[in-house]
Amino acid sequence: MVGTTEVEGIEALVRRLRLYQPPPSPYDGASTTAAGGGGELFRPRRAAVLVCLFRRGGGDGELRVILTKRSSSLSTHSGEVALPGGKAEEGDADDAATALREAKEEIGLDPSLVTVVASLEHFLSKHLLVVVPIVGILSDIEAFKPVLNVDEVDDIFDVPLEMFLKDENRTSEEREKMGQTFTIHYFNYEKENQKYLIWGLTARILIHAASVVYQRPPDFPERRVHFNLPKF
Repeated sequence: MVGTTEVEGIEALVRRLRLYQPPPSPYDGASTTAAGGGGELFRPRRAAVLVCLFRRGGGDGELRVILTKRSSSLSTHSGEVALPGGKAEEGDADDAATALREAKEEIGLDPSLVTVVASLEHFLSKHLLVVVPIVGILSDIEAFKPVLNVDEVDDIFDVPLEMFLKDENRTSEEREKMGQTFTIHYFNYEKENQKYLIWGLTARILIHAASVVYQRPPDFPERRVHFNLPKF
């Protein structure tokens, strides 16, 4: 286990995360018949997001993750904090290709700078997208020169990944959806007089990513659920 006082080198992190095997997705085979013979399930679209990690200030710096603030002119999730990513397209070879393509389109991140190391557990968005988090390592942060797509992104910033395991600058609320009660987490982050709120699906993905990377659960109750897909 890697604790907060022990710094794991990037190469060792890459080797370890490449061995990670996510649990089976509850949303694969979504077009098969529902349990109990209740009919065929809705087939959700697929999307992928890039959890792009790097160490600021060299190999012994803290692990940080790149985030964006979505454009205020977008029709969905406008002005919200998000991971780079989006819906799969026909030409994408796999989920990693989707995440890397979207990151290049949104923030100008050259895919050749990113080492893809893991695919994480799948999530279902409120718009019924199956979202696949892809973990990538950016070994040379100085080589990344952001170019924002102003139609999609207003801002780019980075935060410590470990903050999503700490019960600091965090609030939460209970909600109910599809007959299940779950927790929505809100993380506040401030940088250079800019305030950011990281919440919802993005927060859920980052809690899970941090748990996998640091090999420990968060310091707070997570209360995750898997939502059942609707029927046609």
